[in-house]
Amino acid sequence: MRTVVFDLDGTLADTSADLIAAANACFRDLGHGDVLDPKADAATAFRGGRAMLRLGLSRVDPGAGEDVVDAQYPRLLTAYEADIDRHTALYPGALAAIAQLHVDGYKVGVCTNKPHALADTLLFRLGVRGMFDALVGAGTLDVSKPDPAPYRHTVALLGGDMARSLLVGDTVTDRETARAAGVASVLVTFGPEGDRVAKLEPEALLPHYDQLGAVVARLIG
Repeated sequence: MRTVVFDLDGTLADTSADLIAAANACFRDLGHGDVLDPKADAATAFRGGRAMLRLGLSRVDPGAGEDVVDAQYPRLLTAYEADIDRHTALYPGALAAIAQLHVDGYKVGVCTNKPHALADTLLFRLGVRGMFDALVGAGTLDVSKPDPAPYRHTVALLGGDMARSLLVGDTVTDRETARAAGVASVLVTFGPEGDRVAKLEPEALLPHYDQLGAVVARLIG
């Protein structure tokens, strides 16, 4: 079985504004106001909640330790869950591309470092949970990407063959995950990193989802 596995944040959906809003809720609680900018700090948002907290603290409280990050992280998750899809939307063409993968006989799944329950909720809210035959998120296993285990688990849940699978992502984490798993990676160039992801030397770059079918067919048949 040929399988295509997607990252979620920054790959399938632009979640940056809602993630930044959740982090800013923490900074407001700490008395700093809105520290992060939805556009300028979007790349950090896609690296996760703790990365956002560290960036913001570096600006307003450089001496803050990891204990502050640990204390605020649950607050960030609560704020994010409460308003998870206010600004989030699928990237243009994603829905049609995924539907075509199913028509063409591929199994499709999501492997993300977003907490599993939040990823599940978001995909339901976006109306696309049923389009994915498997979902693996943070907490599904005891490790996360770039460890290859979550990717391998996703392919196994799909009944797929690792040799005929690939990962579509947007960051160095996805590139390293694919390399560790011994599979091809496709990195999107419509995220905040843009064409700079080319330096990661993925097997393919994806400037728009209308090109996904051709890229997948070339890489795994």
